[in-house]
Amino acid sequence: MMGLAIQHLLGLEGVSRDDIIQILDTADNFYEVLQRKIKQVPTLRGKTIVNLFYENSTRTRISFELAEKRLSASPLNFSASTSSVKKGETLRDTIRNIEAMKIDMVVVRHGCPGVPFFLTQCTDAVIVNAGDGAHEHPTQALLDMMTIRQRLGKLERLKVAIIGDVIHSRVARSNAWGMTTMGMDVTLCGPPTLLPQHSESLPVKITDNIEKAVGDAHVVMLLRLQLERQQGGMFPSIREYRERYGIDLEKISAMRDDVIIMHPGPINRGIELSSNVADGDKSIILDQVTNGVAVRMAVLYLLGGGENA
Repeated sequence: MMGLAIQHLLGLEGVSRDDIIQILDTADNFYEVLQRKIKQVPTLRGKTIVNLFYENSTRTRISFELAEKRLSASPLNFSASTSSVKKGETLRDTIRNIEAMKIDMVVVRHGCPGVPFFLTQCTDAVIVNAGDGAHEHPTQALLDMMTIRQRLGKLERLKVAIIGDVIHSRVARSNAWGMTTMGMDVTLCGPPTLLPQHSESLPVKITDNIEKAVGDAHVVMLLRLQLERQQGGMFPSIREYRERYGIDLEKISAMRDDVIIMHPGPINRGIELSSNVADGDKSIILDQVTNGVAVRMAVLYLLGGGENA
């Protein structure tokens, strides 16, 4: 098997089409492993992976930890809230001390954009970005693309509408880079105050008109409204946001018959999505969660120098 051109996964900006295809194809193989009675393979036996989480996380952290265990690696979990960070230790000192314990890979989530890149300057370990501020969340975008390809059989020339709190979304940014690299037509949509201020660098269409965004989209992805990152006044009210940008059965009826609905989670039910849409037959949200383990196994395997699965 050919290796990846990248040595770390810091984001999808600049990652080649060949590398993305190799990760998705490898994830498909690991998806098959996950359907077996025995779901564990010895590919990363002897490797130690530190999950360095400075932000709270449920599904991403569990998904990475499960992927590491499925690959027979030894995961170590770090939480900033129960570490020497509380005593004033710097990020550089933390990673240097952890590296001195002979670790091989670091999965990092942090509220500041650029921290994964910074860590590559401090350690020889392989770095995987599990979300850095509003910058990128590459494994989420990879699992999104895996799920779309699994459901629709291809990525090229598909139209994708990503709706909601775009400005605070690292998921939207990674998908914008990754999906356009794969030949997809991406439109970002939301209230003008929640759209990027300097959008010319992103290879996507941007609109505040949801009817225009979803009209002929094959995929509609809703984003979580990140109220904790907002300082207020970014839209008139939750009720108006829901009525304009929330997706319910009435809005679904105006879309393509074969449209699929996605959400990176966690869902603000009744705001971005009504429950009968989130749990309906067009939703592939739980497929995204399942595929997250396979994609993270593929990334860790390919970057970690694992043996054949």
